[in-house]
Amino acid sequence: MEIIHVSAECYPVAKAGGLGDVVGALPKYQRQLGHVAKVVMPMYRTKFLLANEWDVVHKGYTHLGNWWFNYTVIKEKTNKLGFDLYLVDINGVLDREKVYGYDDDIERFVAFQVSVADWLVAWKHRPDIVHVHDHQAALIPFFFKYCHAYQSLADIPTVLTIHNAQYQGWMGWDKSTYIPAYDTWKTGMLGWGNAINSLGSGIKCAWKVTTVSPTYLEEMRSNANGLEALLEYEKGKCSGILNGIDNLVWDPSTDGYFEDHFTIETVEEGKRKNKELLCQRFQLDPKKPLITFIGRLVGEKGADLLPQAIEDSFYYVGRRMNFLILGSGFPDVEGRLNAMKGLSRGDYNVYIGYDEALSHLMYAGADYILMPSRVEPCGLNQLYALRYGTIPVVRNTGGLHDTVLDYGDKNGYGIRFNHASVGDMTHGIWRAVEMYQQSEKVKEIRQHIMQLDFSWESSVKSYMQLYESIK
Repeated sequence: MEIIHVSAECYPVAKAGGLGDVVGALPKYQRQLGHVAKVVMPMYRTKFLLANEWDVVHKGYTHLGNWWFNYTVIKEKTNKLGFDLYLVDINGVLDREKVYGYDDDIERFVAFQVSVADWLVAWKHRPDIVHVHDHQAALIPFFFKYCHAYQSLADIPTVLTIHNAQYQGWMGWDKSTYIPAYDTWKTGMLGWGNAINSLGSGIKCAWKVTTVSPTYLEEMRSNANGLEALLEYEKGKCSGILNGIDNLVWDPSTDGYFEDHFTIETVEEGKRKNKELLCQRFQLDPKKPLITFIGRLVGEKGADLLPQAIEDSFYYVGRRMNFLILGSGFPDVEGRLNAMKGLSRGDYNVYIGYDEALSHLMYAGADYILMPSRVEPCGLNQLYALRYGTIPVVRNTGGLHDTVLDYGDKNGYGIRFNHASVGDMTHGIWRAVEMYQQSEKVKEIRQHIMQLDFSWESSVKSYMQLYESIK
């Protein structure tokens, strides 16, 4: 079977979140099963682009409304990612350093999707499946079905995966000219909520829709930023498939981002060494449990609750733990977390920004990872943490519910709390500190969680079964 993934992100080419990790791993594991998997994404000005060699495979000419433009498709020469990688270049539009964050992001990603469809029409053969990811690629199923220029693609099955329904690619009807010519009586397949809604259109037009965890699919029926009724109506073609992680990349016995590697048998010694290195670097006390947060400092992740929860933990639980924060996001949250460094007694620090090497070292050296997310479609950080023997302290939502069992329950190994609130998070931190005093219990849990299998091997089989059902 030949599958083409269309996405705005793919690790290690360009990544802003979990979407990049998924698209960087899923096709590789599909290839290992003997299938042909390819990824098509925008050509950003990244280190990966400049460090590798490329072949030009296609040049085309198309338009976005009244603006006509040239686009070029290039292919990475060596197949170094384990699958064919194609980049779409539109000069001055896609070739920028950041993935998102520009005023013309709507125009950028619609132009990208138009270019992908135009290129696929020019192919001499047809893929078996086109798998699109999130709103930046979600108009493609509509293009295939209803746009005149792409009618030759109408019989290609499409799958849409929703990684985060909070972002939907809205645009006003004044921008409807961006959509290639289509039967106007199909206008309803574009709109939702009084606007063109890219994600909503994808849900309507894709042959199958998946979310990145079963619980997130259920939660979206009551909390999907306005798409609840649509998802309920289309529930017959929706399914939840839990994300996996790439065990070749995330392996504490070989991880290239730190030196003190460890296995299940040597986890205590390995984590101790990495924790000491972290504590030395950030002026923390290695005798205390190290609780970390890694991720975007935004409301969706519950990051705005961190400053008060940390202060309350010091006040009510006592200064019996260390906190180390890595991330960037809302300026006010960054400012509050930075200001707290002056109150540290060798038990708190923060790194504003993102550092891939530091994140790996934190997974390796931390005792706990804190995830107070308001929304967490799947979550990958808790899966990385489990692989590295780091115990998750998580809000009981989405993929966190599906992957972390509370240690107070049968066969449990993590700490869960129910509400994205300072009080619930503080109670979770207290439980983590109390657990840490039971060294044998912690050792037993560490060895257990490192054996849990959240790799892509099982998840990829679920995707292949889904493809087979519509092929």
